[in-house]
Amino acid sequence: MRLLMKVSIPTVEGNSAVADGTLASTIGSILADQKPEAVYFAEENGARTGYIFLNIADSSQIPSLAEPWFLAFNAKVHLHPAMNMEDLKNAGPGIETAARKYAPTARAAGA
Repeated sequence: MRLLMKVSIPTVEGNSAVADGTLASTIGSILADQKPEAVYFAEENGARTGYIFLNIADSSQIPSLAEPWFLAFNAKVHLHPAMNMEDLKNAGPGIETAARKYAPTARAAGA
C-alpha cells in the first residue's frame, strides 16, 4: 500500500536540532531506514514539514514509520493512502461502478 506520510516538526524542536547540528543527520538516518520512494520538504503552517511517499506491505509497519519522528522531533505525523498513475488506472472499474450507482445522474435516472 502506498502512503503519503506528512511529518511536521515543531519549531522549538526543529530549532534545537538546527542549533546542535543534528537536524539533517537525524532526518537522513530516519529516511535511510524507511527507504521512501520520494521525499519533499516545505513549510506548512509555520513548521518544517516533510512529505514522504512510502510503499508498505502491511499496516503493521505504520508504527515503525511514525515512531522515529515522534521520538526524535516530537513531530506530528499524518498518514494518507496515496496512488500513483498505475494505481489510479487500476482503480478505474471501481470508480465507474460507484459512479453508476451513486452519482446524482444515476440516482435521478433510477427514480
